[in-house]
Amino acid sequence: MAKSMYAHVREAWKRPRLTEVDALLWERMQRWRREGSVVRVERPTRIDRARTLGYRAKQGIVVARAKIRRGGRRKSRYVRGRRTARMGMQKVTPAKSLQRMAEERAARRFPNMEVLNSYWVGEDGRYKWYEVILVDGHHPAIRRDRRLAWIAEPVHRGRAERGKTSAGKRGRGMQKRGRGTEKTRPSIRSHANRGK
Repeated sequence: MAKSMYAHVREAWKRPRLTEVDALLWERMQRWRREGSVVRVERPTRIDRARTLGYRAKQGIVVARAKIRRGGRRKSRYVRGRRTARMGMQKVTPAKSLQRMAEERAARRFPNMEVLNSYWVGEDGRYKWYEVILVDGHHPAIRRDRRLAWIAEPVHRGRAERGKTSAGKRGRGMQKRGRGTEKTRPSIRSHANRGK
């Protein structure tokens, strides 16, 4: 059976270093570094991944590329008496993933839209880039679409900020059930953050 165009794109992105994607990323990142932190893009960079996560080329759906600085928190040096290991500078990381932060920034930039999903598109030594799919739930084209009309309901307001996207659920430990996940439900905070 012949492969679809999406299958070829998916295979190329699985191993960027061994395919022509590497040269494309090298060229694109030089342009991306000079852009702002959240930039609306005309069409997805990874069309196969975007369609898997719910993107459709129709009115009411927007794709934005978000740039996030890599690494942990930049904490200042503690000025009281401590030995270096106890100063709490290294390995101090936020409780959220960089992908969740990217989704939240995109949601703030487009306040009338909700985050549907996001995916990785590139990284270098300093930044990571994610493309975020945003949906305008009040657009007539979205209201008519039975696969996307649910996002207009009030219960889905602020999905990204409340950890309801796929990346958010992963960070809250909601992708596993049963043994070993006793302290993740109903939430991480309800068990004094012992669930992570």
